[in-house]
Amino acid sequence: MAIPLLGYPLSTQNGRVSNLAGNTSTVQAQLYPSAAGDATAVSGIDAVIERAYRQVFFHAMRSDREPFLESQLRNGNITVRDFIRGLLLSERFQQGYYQCSSNYRMVDQVVGRVLGRPTHGDAERRAWSIVIGEKGFTAFVDALLDSAEYMDSFGYDLVPQQRSRVLPGRSMGETPIYQQFPRYGADWRDSLQNRAPSAQAGQMQQLETSAAWVNGQPPAFALKLWLGLALVGGFELGRVVLTIAFSMLRS
Repeated sequence: MAIPLLGYPLSTQNGRVSNLAGNTSTVQAQLYPSAAGDATAVSGIDAVIERAYRQVFFHAMRSDREPFLESQLRNGNITVRDFIRGLLLSERFQQGYYQCSSNYRMVDQVVGRVLGRPTHGDAERRAWSIVIGEKGFTAFVDALLDSAEYMDSFGYDLVPQQRSRVLPGRSMGETPIYQQFPRYGADWRDSLQNRAPSAQAGQMQQLETSAAWVNGQPPAFALKLWLGLALVGGFELGRVVLTIAFSMLRS
């Protein structure tokens, strides 16, 4: 029997504060055009797609593109919410983020991208990490996208974004999500460093081969001496073989 989502207390954060300034600079209204044949609508869809890539991957590189999902969105077959879901479940996100992070870190990454806010402490991390462990990453993404918090904030046709990042009365705004949650954690970077070959170890191995040799090569006189000995040895070996062969033929 699966464990239901554990409850967690809410913490004080800007995501829970309404936009007291009364402007739309921090929470932009993203109009989703439905007239696919209109030039303005097409450019509007392009802007939505660009924002979605930047929200999920923090950049919009060619390697991140999902042509099939883009086509579905342009034709009106899926909503922006479905497009976000497809990006989060794409092979690119799986390999570049999910496989490089622990469940706790993945909760921070996805909650920040999808709900536009940090997690409410370790209690929320623990609750969602249990969902990932029991039901899988897909169920975790679906639960966030189907949540009342997501629907109330972004609905079907708005790209998720960081909520209430700039508040009146503060000289500095909230740190952007992509800076709060870098792609790789310290544990993953440390593991990569441990698996990578050490340049110092390679140098020590070269020194152990021969401390007197330059670039791992013997001196010129030693190389000539070795070649001379090999040549003499070859002739001597051939002489012995021929002597034995003639002896066998005579007998």
